[in-house]
Amino acid sequence: MSWLSSELQAIAALPPDRPMTMPGAFYTSKDRFRHEADTVLRRGWHCLGRIDEIPAPGDFFAVQLLNEPLIVVRQVDGDIVVLANVCRHRGMPLAEGRGNTKRFVCSYHAWAYDLDGGLMRAARMKNAAFDAKSCGLHRHNRVLWNGFIYVNLDSAAAPFDLPALNGLLTNYETESFRLAHVAEEVWNTNWKCLVENFMEGYHLSVVHPQTLHDYTPTGLARKLAVGDGFTSYAANYPKNIPPRGLGAPNLTDDERLRSTLFALFPTQVASQAASLLVSLSIFPLSAGQIRVKWTLSTYGDDLDDDTIVARIALWEKVNQEDREKLERMQIALGSQHAVSGPLAEDDYEGTIRDFQLWLAAQDRI
Repeated sequence: MSWLSSELQAIAALPPDRPMTMPGAFYTSKDRFRHEADTVLRRGWHCLGRIDEIPAPGDFFAVQLLNEPLIVVRQVDGDIVVLANVCRHRGMPLAEGRGNTKRFVCSYHAWAYDLDGGLMRAARMKNAAFDAKSCGLHRHNRVLWNGFIYVNLDSAAAPFDLPALNGLLTNYETESFRLAHVAEEVWNTNWKCLVENFMEGYHLSVVHPQTLHDYTPTGLARKLAVGDGFTSYAANYPKNIPPRGLGAPNLTDDERLRSTLFALFPTQVASQAASLLVSLSIFPLSAGQIRVKWTLSTYGDDLDDDTIVARIALWEKVNQEDREKLERMQIALGSQHAVSGPLAEDDYEGTIRDFQLWLAAQDRI
């Protein structure tokens, strides 16, 4: 692991016009994954999904992030909290899947918790040391941003502050997009491979010749803003394609004629277009496996039901194409010949260098 940290620092120190990839072990090493789980992943802000997945009081979903089981639940007052999904008695999970409830009741000994994690009832607990007020569920740091829900497992989490990314997205009115689809899959790839794949336009015309090339060809990809904790690029549309929805009223012509792709490090990647928002939340499971939760949201009534169904089918195919390539690559990355290689120019793979620089900075903390 230490040699990979040294290699990361060396690659981050290269001149901007001579970027290189990391060697395959960076994506396959079990020791490297354990190091990342204890550092960059545990300290990072992770997107758990969209706010309108849980629109009513008592709506919840359960999720596992690294070794932490979580409950994401909407309170009676409309607020959203992220609770530890661990009974304070003997450690039993309290919820699974998604649903609506007035309280969380442990299936082991019937301890009951209200929606904000406070202990309501613990039958037959009469020991002198028992104090119900000290037995509430842990509440994790959470942020609501642009309609997304984020959590940080670190009690001393760095502030969630992305002014430059806010500026990039403000005209899209991302927060107002309404959820149309949620799906989850397990992919046999490293979490960093999916971040890098989603965030470079170099592969678009090669991997997606039928699904994406006609309206986001590789040759029109252009790098956009980068800042502390994120990077972005524009997948520009040819000017002769049919309109893909008007979107929000303040969008510029350039914004209507592109998909603005951004990565919010470490584990969210998203494509923001005028009328369509697709976000992938990556949940690392091991060095070679991730759980991917992806959501598709739409702007107002721009897209009719048939168009939404067609867009979901399109993104299912795009994800399938990417997954197939990444799972094949994950096997090859284990080779002793998977050594460092050159990256393409800034507009095509400069976002990968942005990710490397951020990872290298995190590795120095």
